[in-house]
Amino acid sequence: MARVAIVGVGAIGGALAGHLARTGRHQITLCRRRPVDAADGALLVHLPEGDVLVKGLSVSDPAQAPPVVWVIVTTKTYDAEGAAKWFPRLGAEGARVAVVQNGVEHRERFAPYLSADRLLPVVIDCPTERKRDGSINVRGGTLMKVEDEAMGQEFAKLFEGSAVKMDLVADFTTAAWWKLCINAPGALNALTLKPASVLWTDEMSRVAIAMVDECVAVGRAEGAKLDDGMGEFVMSLYRKHPADSINSILADRMAGRQMETDARNGAIVRKGEKHGIATPLNRMAVALLNAV
Repeated sequence: MARVAIVGVGAIGGALAGHLARTGRHQITLCRRRPVDAADGALLVHLPEGDVLVKGLSVSDPAQAPPVVWVIVTTKTYDAEGAAKWFPRLGAEGARVAVVQNGVEHRERFAPYLSADRLLPVVIDCPTERKRDGSINVRGGTLMKVEDEAMGQEFAKLFEGSAVKMDLVADFTTAAWWKLCINAPGALNALTLKPASVLWTDEMSRVAIAMVDECVAVGRAEGAKLDDGMGEFVMSLYRKHPADSINSILADRMAGRQMETDARNGAIVRKGEKHGIATPLNRMAVALLNAV
């Protein structure tokens, strides 16, 4: 049994808490931004294989957090400083930290707060949402990709006995940029305030594919191995989504929350500048999303 803390109990954090609880093998600490009403802080998670009630310890004050073996960070990318406030107490016994976030800058984001030998970047694909009643609804399978090395292998073992599919990859750079290629056109949903179906038209698909092409060019310069047909592949995925499917960046804009623009399209622009690669469509998306 492992002591595991989830920092950021939103949709993704709640989903992972549910999967961990499903194994019946861990002591789970839920690190929340604010106290919860329920006396025990229990979290209801609707998994495809059935509902699970996460009955772990719930804390909202980093000073009250207990030491654990693993910390799983699922906060928004722009809140690295807030997440790091939990590290001193949770990591008092040398806990390893899995960063489950968007983008390709997991290590850079947490370098000021954590030594590299304790940090594990994670890419996740998990269609999930927080419901109005506070429960978490996981609408499909959960896939995570981690580096195929000792720390990644240990992290994968945490989820043995759950429905999570864990992909141990030799080339994490490619895995991270592959996911960023999928996320890049999501900016168009946020800009238009429309769900997945807005990208199904020929006109919008061409724009989305061009955004992905920019991401592919920059990713290759960063060492990722990405196919020429990545744009068409990404659009095939979007066309398989339910017409009313809402991605996280659109959900954030609709709710009036800060968006992860900088970690998604912003990263494409920044890395493109480093390599002298033009990214005009992603640059425009960043400018417009920042303006709104």
